[in-house]
Amino acid sequence: MKNILIVDDDRTIGEMLKYMFNFRGYEVLVTAQAGEAYHTIIKHKIDLILLDMYLDGLDGMSLCNTLTTNKHTAHVPIIMMSAHPEIKTECLRAGASAFISKPFEMNMLFEKIEKVLGKEI
Repeated sequence: MKNILIVDDDRTIGEMLKYMFNFRGYEVLVTAQAGEAYHTIIKHKIDLILLDMYLDGLDGMSLCNTLTTNKHTAHVPIIMMSAHPEIKTECLRAGASAFISKPFEMNMLFEKIEKVLGKEI
C-alpha cells in the first residue's frame, strides 16, 4: 500500500482527497502546515506528495524546492496543484514530478498519481 501526503491549507479539499484515495487503496496523511511536511515524510515513509501551490506562510514552490534538494526527501515524487495553470513550468522547474490544474477530475488525478508512482492504470 502506498502512502500519500497531501499538503493543502484547505482542510475540506485535503479531507475529500483523503477519502477518495482511501477508497482506492492508498494510505493518506493530510497536513495544512508546510513545516510538518518534512517530519511526516520521514516518519511515515511517504511515497508521494500532493502539494498545493499556495499555503499559509509559505508557497508550495519553495517547499517543493526544499524537499527535492534535501537528501532525505529528494526521492519522494511531488505532484503540485494550483488553480493557476500558467505556473506549471515554474513548478516543474522547482522539482515537481508533475502538475495538475484545479479544479481537476478525479480520474485525471488518479492517472497522474499512478503514472508518477510507476503503476499501470
